[in-house]
Amino acid sequence: MGARTIMVSANQAWNLVNFRGQLIDALLARGFAVAAAAPPDAEHEAQLRKMGCSFHPIAVDSKGVSPWHDARLALAYVALMRRVRPAAYLSWTIKPNVYGAMAARALAVPALPNVSGLGTAFIRTNPLTEVVSLLYRAGFARAASVFFQNEDDAAIFRARRLVRAEQVTMLRGSGIDTRHFAPISGGRPGRGRFLMIARVLADKGAREFVDAARILKREDPRRRFTILGHADVANRTAIPRAELDGWVAEGAIEWVPPVGDVRAMIDASDCVVLPSYREGTSRVLLEGAAMARPLVASDVPGCREVVDDGVTGYLAPVRDADALAAAMRRVDLLDDAAWQAMGKAGRAKVVAEFAPEAVIQEYLAALARAGVR
Repeated sequence: MGARTIMVSANQAWNLVNFRGQLIDALLARGFAVAAAAPPDAEHEAQLRKMGCSFHPIAVDSKGVSPWHDARLALAYVALMRRVRPAAYLSWTIKPNVYGAMAARALAVPALPNVSGLGTAFIRTNPLTEVVSLLYRAGFARAASVFFQNEDDAAIFRARRLVRAEQVTMLRGSGIDTRHFAPISGGRPGRGRFLMIARVLADKGAREFVDAARILKREDPRRRFTILGHADVANRTAIPRAELDGWVAEGAIEWVPPVGDVRAMIDASDCVVLPSYREGTSRVLLEGAAMARPLVASDVPGCREVVDDGVTGYLAPVRDADALAAAMRRVDLLDDAAWQAMGKAGRAKVVAEFAPEAVIQEYLAALARAGVR
């Protein structure tokens, strides 16, 4: 470890494997050692080690707001960096971004955090927003670069003086492998099959999706609505399990726990839906578009960058179940030729604008500016 070591950290090892895997592979291919820091997770630890990383467990409590626990996390990052002696620190998600960057600053390690979405604290402005802003400001004060995935998020951070203009580096999401996420079956799988891939959170628009499903099922009971994703997650807007179970018992939706490979689920769907209140750049929408599925999403930062309204899918006002149902109905009523044209347009957009190679080059360029080559 040392001069050619890059430490990468997120609040889940799953995040590093599924969203940062191509970047990690690129760093390893260029001769860097990669030290991954995340909460313990046997399955994804093993995957990271198989990729060629060292793995270092660190206790990140995503939901907790205890100053004592957060101070312990910052000290844990300091201790870990003293052992690993990284040349640079790359991070994603709030607490690794903030407390890892603070530790990096204390040890004169260049920090390059990635703000891949603003989360609950900025969706609902309240006293927590001010606390989180103070933490970001302290953590990012000496960051070598701060990555953003849409200009709206970067503008908020500049306006709140959480970053300086010269720190901001824009990315087109996390990049997506369009050879892996590619159309499988040639034709339309069947009308009225709507798939939402997300953690079961209010902030992901789960309740709006269910309300839209109720509206559309009243019109045609053959329509099917599925939420694929983690339930019972550590998030202040998590849908209570009893409420989720009620939706399923009612017949409004089906719920499927997370799967290792979402491609079969996307292939079996007629439309990928994400009524989220805010995103960085939605990975789910990129995956759906790459597999030539029309999209329906909220007209919010992180979704509108992927969905060209009327071309690759439809946008709906956020937190509006009636408007969401109307957009989903429009996809359902497309004839097969129009449905295929919309899917092809979505895939063409992803191939042209969201190639992983361009994202990786931005990371490498930022590391080079920080003196790490």
